[in-house]
Amino acid sequence: MSNLLNKHEIQAIAEQVNFPNTAFINGKFGAAKSGKTFATINPATGETLTQIAACDADDVDLAVAKGRKAFNSGSWSKMHPTDRKNTMIKLAKLLTRHRNELAVLESLESGKPIKDCLEIDVPETIQCLLWHAEAADKIYDQISPSGDVALGMIVREPAGVVACVLPWNFPLMMLAWKMGPALASGNSVIVKPAELTSMTALKVAELAEEAGIPEGVFQVIPGLGETAGQAIGRHPDINVISFTGSTEIGRRFLEYSAQSNLKRVTLECGGKNPAVVLQDAKQLDDIARHVVQAAFWNMGQNCTANSRLIVHKNIHDALVERIIDRTADWRTGDPLDPSNALGAIVSQEQFDKVNGFIDGAKKQGARQLTKEPAKSNGRGLFITPTIFGDVKPDMEIAVDEVFGPVMAVIPVGSDQEAITLANQTEYGLQASLFTSDVGRAHFYSRQLQAGTVSVNCYSEGDITTPFGGYKQSGFGGKDNSLMAHDQYVQTKTIWIDLSEDHIEEDIG
Repeated sequence: MSNLLNKHEIQAIAEQVNFPNTAFINGKFGAAKSGKTFATINPATGETLTQIAACDADDVDLAVAKGRKAFNSGSWSKMHPTDRKNTMIKLAKLLTRHRNELAVLESLESGKPIKDCLEIDVPETIQCLLWHAEAADKIYDQISPSGDVALGMIVREPAGVVACVLPWNFPLMMLAWKMGPALASGNSVIVKPAELTSMTALKVAELAEEAGIPEGVFQVIPGLGETAGQAIGRHPDINVISFTGSTEIGRRFLEYSAQSNLKRVTLECGGKNPAVVLQDAKQLDDIARHVVQAAFWNMGQNCTANSRLIVHKNIHDALVERIIDRTADWRTGDPLDPSNALGAIVSQEQFDKVNGFIDGAKKQGARQLTKEPAKSNGRGLFITPTIFGDVKPDMEIAVDEVFGPVMAVIPVGSDQEAITLANQTEYGLQASLFTSDVGRAHFYSRQLQAGTVSVNCYSEGDITTPFGGYKQSGFGGKDNSLMAHDQYVQTKTIWIDLSEDHIEEDIG
């Protein structure tokens, strides 16, 4: 378990850690202008961790003004790309130094298992920042094929003031996915974390200031969606919004843009992702391992969760038996105990929503294949992995995004029927395909309507591959890879006449 701490060491950090709770604007921490706060709750215990500054439109106005001032000053936007890179590398080193504190803050506020925070979320956050930092001085502009008498230069320029609106399911990783390319491109960045999970973004702000990122260039505004979030969406001096969250809220940002300054909006939204197992699939034990990981990782609170298992009837029983056995290995409990694979559901609202889907599945005739889920532990919000069989394609758990540890198993009579059902959704973020034939892997992966298709595994790709969805799962651009930088730059054509013999105009 790498450098994973034991339960007592983690608990000691949790008892001593300071909870960052004020906004970070123009290089300084402070209360919201209104003085209002909101509580952030530990979903594993129900305890209030701290009161967070509840920023609103006044705070957004101030942050945008400071961000614009910093952008116009050139303190970051005109800094040599190599110097920007080195500053971001210094930030990554500070994150590494504070990795245990960040992991504990993330776990306490979100209910995520500490093992994932220490081994996945924090390391990948650091790696993401380093990758985009290294890209800062390695992305070239272009020259057009315009012949010898003209020079057409296509140059990339930072967009200006960028707002990053984050989800609560991967607070640190989604922060890195957005701030990495946005900062590397030279923008001023304003972060609006989800109100359920604000603390790690505020801790990163503290470290960004220590790393030497100039004041006004990186700011964090905690607050509620209907106040701070909407103010960001409607602000006339924000150039770009990069949002990850529900399709419903994503639509609102498009409306806000249309009603304000036509700011560019990039959306990474929900998913109802399938794991498709064709009739020729072999190595069922390995497939079961991937299917369980795909459905239940992060308590199923994952936009790429494979909440639909679509499997050929010839191998259905053998695979489902293995999946149920595998599921028993995923222990649910205290998120700060590194022996637990699953922690708490992030909020009471989400807890009630997931339980509503479980109750609805029973009423609609789905057959529960796992034990009755343990739905709570004292004051904590826990739901153990739950699998339903005999699910019909029109049942709610086969159609709607549950965003919890619930899997719907749908047997089919042919491989083509499996692909048709997989695409029978308004979403198209990710799909997993299992087959033993490489030709069928190519053929059917092309037919799946999803931004990422993983074959014989569950995967979202890595930092080098673009991430974003088809249909209502994505809009306007991609996260990850060099394509992510396109969200945060604008291109300009500079056309230079190189001809020597200019025609003298006869004006009589």
